[in-house]
Amino acid sequence: MDATAFWSDHGTGRLITQTLPPVGPNDLLIRTRFSAISKGTEVLVFNGAVPVSEYERMRAPFQEGEFDGPVKYGYCNVGVVEQGPDDWVGQAIFCLYPHQDRYVVPKERVYRLPSDLPLERAVLAANMETCVNALADAGLDQAINGEKTYSVSIIGAGLVGCLMAHLAKTNGHVVELIDINPARQHIADLLGVGFCTPDRAQTEREVIVHTSASSAGLVHALNLAALEGLIVEMSWFGTTQPTLPLGEAFHSKRLTIRSSQVGHIAPARQASWTYATRFAHALECLKAPELDALITDESPFEALPRVMTELSQGKATPLCHRIRYSELS
Repeated sequence: MDATAFWSDHGTGRLITQTLPPVGPNDLLIRTRFSAISKGTEVLVFNGAVPVSEYERMRAPFQEGEFDGPVKYGYCNVGVVEQGPDDWVGQAIFCLYPHQDRYVVPKERVYRLPSDLPLERAVLAANMETCVNALADAGLDQAINGEKTYSVSIIGAGLVGCLMAHLAKTNGHVVELIDINPARQHIADLLGVGFCTPDRAQTEREVIVHTSASSAGLVHALNLAALEGLIVEMSWFGTTQPTLPLGEAFHSKRLTIRSSQVGHIAPARQASWTYATRFAHALECLKAPELDALITDESPFEALPRVMTELSQGKATPLCHRIRYSELS
């Protein structure tokens, strides 16, 4: 059986026909219904801008090819099982698989989707898992259990920033979402969180989460922080080297900058989470219907080469761009 997959190579992309391997007794044949573009990471991959030092750490679970040449990359894939053990056939699943209309994977590498989670929204699962982990890295997942609540600023109202704002608010914190684009006020209103442009942002914030992938955003985070404030850096800068004024109030205010990366379970949760339980929690967090507002664009699979080119050139700025596959593909 053949399948069609999206491959990219230094700023160009194309759809390529591939022959699928046989479906073994422990395998599933998946027909993709939706995938999503994880814009920050995938644009870097598309443009060939992944640092050599990160080639191994940046590998997607089912990546083919290498970052210095043609590569099949992605990790937001929602589909339906067409062939496999009887208790799997017809099951809706999420898999960390690239953009491809059909594929074969071991059953241990997919996640069953809850029956009350729409497939269309489930494409956010990988990004939600990233944010669930960052929430723990920021110490913001404790308030729901009666712990302290914090004043929280989220810098960057992209997909990750909006998901973080939603999670922080759900966990009882006072949240302000900050972005240079005033049009993002609409999304903040739908999520039920405060919004402002950088010039109007509140200061003396106890926790700041930075997601804008810009030096200016990270500098702004330093300026907003209260004494002994925590800044959680979620941006992926690739080969860019941000410049920070660490000689100003950084030391006198005893600030902390902490990285968060989904490849490692947050230390505060390592005793209670496995990767599987963390992902299951992320799927539960996706059941909030207001999160549909974060999927702002959709295109058919056949248009993906054009879509990625436009994203890489800054011609489109979606929160989440969903890719739709034909049910008869």
